[in-house]
Parts: sequence; C-alpha cells; structure tokens
Amino acid sequence: MMTDVVEQNGNAKSRQGGERPDAPAGATGTGTEDTAAAARIVAIRERIDEIDRTLIELWHERASLSREVGATRMASGGTRLVLSREREILERFRQELGTDGTQLALLLLRAGRGPL
Repeated sequence: MMTDVVEQNGNAKSRQGGERPDAPAGATGTGTEDTAAAARIVAIRERIDEIDRTLIELWHERASLSREVGATRMASGGTRLVLSREREILERFRQELGTDGTQLALLLLRAGRGPL
C-alpha cells in the first residue's frame, strides 16, 4: 500500500517517489509546474549529483588512506588510534561546520578506523 505525501505546492506523490497518475500535467518531480523554474531545478540537481559523486569518491579515498595509516602505525609497533589526532579532526570540522560538522567527522573517522 502506497501512502501519499503532499508537497508544499500541493502536488500529491507516492512515498516511493513517483508522480501520481492524477498529478497535474507538467509536474516533473521538481515541485513546480513553471517550465523555466523546473529547468533550473533540473540543472542545479545535476550539479548536486556531480558533487555527491565526488564526495562519495573522496569518502572512499579518505577511508582507505586512514586504514593505511593505522596499519602502518600498528605494523611499526604503534597504537591503533591516536586520540589527539582524532580530537584535532573533530575540532576542525566543528569549527567549520558546527554541530553537524562534528557528526560528519565522527562518521569519517569511523569509516577509516572502524567502530571503537
């Protein structure tokens, strides 16, 4: 069973993202029926998708490099973690992005070293 979601402009959509068959003509998932605005939204979303792809690639690269640092440190007799380094990263993200930055940094750190 699909549950309808009403967007701010009043268009009804199913929770699975498709347009309802009875949605107004021209509703293309952009939230507007204005052709120029819809085209601009599509162009902006294309750029957002490019940024998302880059972020995902960088996420994977960062995690891999972090795991390499940890493996190199442990192979040389060092510790698994360097908490002062983690605090430094957390603080950098917090200063730049606020509370959300701290959460992002925690996710990045976990991706590179695994859960504590």
